[in-house]
Amino acid sequence: MRNSFVGAMLLLACWHTAVAQELQARITVNANRISSQTDKKVFQTLQTSLNNFLNGRKWTRETFQSNEKIICNFLLNISEASGSNVYKAALTVQAARPVYNTSYETPLMNFMDEAVTFKYVEFQQLDFNENRVSGSDPVSSNLTAVFAYYVYMILGLDFDSFSLRGGDPYFQKALQIVNNAPESREISGWKAFDGLRNRYWLIENLTNSRYTTVHDAIYSYYRLGLDILYENETEGRNAMMNTLALLNTLNNDIPNTMIIQFFFQGKSNELIRIFKKGTPEEKQRARDILMKVDISNANTYKQELK
Repeated sequence: MRNSFVGAMLLLACWHTAVAQELQARITVNANRISSQTDKKVFQTLQTSLNNFLNGRKWTRETFQSNEKIICNFLLNISEASGSNVYKAALTVQAARPVYNTSYETPLMNFMDEAVTFKYVEFQQLDFNENRVSGSDPVSSNLTAVFAYYVYMILGLDFDSFSLRGGDPYFQKALQIVNNAPESREISGWKAFDGLRNRYWLIENLTNSRYTTVHDAIYSYYRLGLDILYENETEGRNAMMNTLALLNTLNNDIPNTMIIQFFFQGKSNELIRIFKKGTPEEKQRARDILMKVDISNANTYKQELK
């Protein structure tokens, strides 16, 4: 069980009996790009409502202790506003996970969704019904659908990192949202034809049997790798090298998949610190793989893992 493991990991002195929500989420709404003619108070209200929506809702049937909550940040950067209370924004989602026997938190997710369109009227209630994702007004419902989707993505990644395929139920929840997503000419990101790097393709990669290796890689990287480093650095680094090998094989078999790029976002500094301590052979092998699978950071790996 994910919770019992985290409890041991944090060396709890006692257990609380109250059932707590799963997230320790911080939502920030940035409207600096919006005209001064718009009443900015609406964005403060939206920020408060989103914080209450994510942190006040029970997203799973699991019992989370207060210190087991998943730390995550959402930055909703609003770029356009119309007179009909419709907004366009980019959403940056970040989540972290504690590493066993340390105070270090490793990134689980670091992703920007550039296609978030929604309607919001100040003080409207933020509702989400997984059985009726599109609600009565698709553009209004798109806001909570997008946030719920990323909550389930975070939960899936977190549970996957503690037990092999442990995140499957939450990835299925995210897939259900995609399959029943709000539809409007103003909304994008939920369909295959909306682009190559969107909500559709991310969950498609995580639920398609062709990409099963990704789940092995997530478990190997976090549970068999990072969590072991403190007690056995060699064993932990070997597991992380195995992660790179798994992802390299997947990349060779199915090039240019979204999930490979997604996995490595926010991890370059972490990987460099770990493999810098390896043998010359380990550094070279890690460098060669990372330069192929994480192309955006190829020059950094080339310089730092000499």
